[in-house]
Amino acid sequence: MTTLKESSVRTPNRKYTIAEILEIFAGGQLPLRFTAYDGSTAGPQDAQYGLNLLTPRGTTYLATAPGELGLARAYIAGDLEPYGVHPGDPYELLKALADKVQFRRPPARVLANVVRSLGIEHLKPIAPPPQEALPRWRRVAEGLRHSKTRDAEAIHHHYDVSNTFYEYVLGPSMTYTCACYPHPEAGLEEAQENKYRLVFEKLRLKPGDRLLDIGCGWGGMVMYAAKRGVKAIGVTLSKAQAEWGQKAIAEQGLGDLAEVRHGDYRDVRESGFDAVSSIGLTEHVGVRNYPTYFRFLKSKLRPGGLLLNHCITRPDNRSRATAGGFIDRYVFPDGELTGSGRIITEAQDAGLEVIHEENLRNHYALTLRDWCRNLVEHWDEAVAEVGLPTAKVWGLYMAGSRLGFETNVVQLHQVLAVKLDSHGNDGGLPLRPWWSA
Repeated sequence: MTTLKESSVRTPNRKYTIAEILEIFAGGQLPLRFTAYDGSTAGPQDAQYGLNLLTPRGTTYLATAPGELGLARAYIAGDLEPYGVHPGDPYELLKALADKVQFRRPPARVLANVVRSLGIEHLKPIAPPPQEALPRWRRVAEGLRHSKTRDAEAIHHHYDVSNTFYEYVLGPSMTYTCACYPHPEAGLEEAQENKYRLVFEKLRLKPGDRLLDIGCGWGGMVMYAAKRGVKAIGVTLSKAQAEWGQKAIAEQGLGDLAEVRHGDYRDVRESGFDAVSSIGLTEHVGVRNYPTYFRFLKSKLRPGGLLLNHCITRPDNRSRATAGGFIDRYVFPDGELTGSGRIITEAQDAGLEVIHEENLRNHYALTLRDWCRNLVEHWDEAVAEVGLPTAKVWGLYMAGSRLGFETNVVQLHQVLAVKLDSHGNDGGLPLRPWWSA
């Protein structure tokens, strides 16, 4: 039997349908059903999951930005419609694509006919959906990368979506970082509480101590510590987060011990803290700024004080730091990731002694699974709050990130370090880890 791919190679001048073009690039192997506005179809008739290309504009998005960015544009704009999955959690469709589809560049003469079949009008870039951030090279108007002005704009893009929307997705804890599941059946709230417990114990915090939590989000770590007698200051670049956090602090009667400031962590003037926590901030710092970042954190600690750095990392120390097109344009503008080895190296080179690190990669996959469940459960309310395109961005981003953690594309590392005194003393730390798992 002659396959579509073989037929295409033998008759390179024949005009292809959109479905045939997709099959050519997929090597004739599609695990899902694909239909297009020109009436063409591809893939198994009884496939559980599928994609429907609704408009010529969607073809332009796919042709002018092949790969994840073009797919995201077409999907977010409403030109590409998945079926078999909920838009709040398209995980199963993404998994099917990742497991069974490997796109390949066809022979030159077939590629030339693909271009002719599409038509030149589909090869001219068009405006992306309004939810997309500018490309990196055009963000210079907001300042140099990782300047205070540009960092503030990047944080605004992601974190100031809507506090109400985040309440739907994150749940009562309002914690937008990897949870730590004490057992596989644990719920999200239990796992987030357990994460704060783990950080608190690793930092050896006790009543009367002082904690600085940079990139504090809505203040979850700050309030956890304050409830246990620790005087805690949190700092966030998001005004919406700071307002929500200060309101929650007041409602819980923690104002004497807890504070969430709206500002840049680099503007914190206090020092001599017993501990510093950085939970989910390092991804926004920029790899080139790690030396300054870790020196700053060290300067805020008293001798013997502890630092807990919790961040997403690459699985190696060679990959490029910048994120892919979809994440950079729609989720975390200017975000950068590197390997845990680089994190440890920079902390050590800043003069901190690294005493422990662990990888919570599988915990983040579970966290994202539960965030998607929340989004699905509150889908109608979420769409009413932020609009359908933005809600779709979140479902796509969280489901795709879950897959990334499951397949070791990304990891989550906690690195614990201590500031030694001038004689190399660590303040009398126990010989072995002092926290419970």
